[in-house]
Amino acid sequence: MSRNARVKRETKETRVEVELELDGRGATRIDTGIKFFDHILTAFATHGFFDLVVDAEGDLSHHIIEDTAITLGKAFKDAIAADRAKTVRYGLAAVPMDESIARCAVDIGSISGEGRSYTVLELGLARERVEDVSTEDIPHFLDSFASHANLTLHIYARGGNEHHKIEAIFKALGIALDKATRVEERRIC
Repeated sequence: MSRNARVKRETKETRVEVELELDGRGATRIDTGIKFFDHILTAFATHGFFDLVVDAEGDLSHHIIEDTAITLGKAFKDAIAADRAKTVRYGLAAVPMDESIARCAVDIGSISGEGRSYTVLELGLARERVEDVSTEDIPHFLDSFASHANLTLHIYARGGNEHHKIEAIFKALGIALDKATRVEERRIC
């Protein structure tokens, strides 16, 4: 069964299109016009082995990041919905990146129904910006993604370099979601 989705979102501020293949190779084509955001979305997909296409444009980087999170969350929910009952459900990853480390735990158990999402973030982001991204947009992205994917997400990060910390967060998220979405044939539906 193919586990993929294509979702479009258009508002007064943005136009976002996402194509997601859960059982991919980590191939990406990402263009949001925000270089560091493209970089961390690429890290997410590469380390999660998701094939991901993101085309986004908009008036402000905050709107582009938020609407990409919403669209990616919906695509993730759609892609996993058909085969959710046989997935591992839980995923855990820790990613060190030089002096930084990020730990991510996910539960995709609520995706198939009207269940709940929940987000706990302890990111320790101290600087206002990293490259061309406001650091306040990072927790907003993660919370919006989890909310629209309808999953539980816990992320804890520490370190001295904000770039390394954020990149480790997105790599850990990709790895944890890859683990959680694996099909387990022993699971009884």
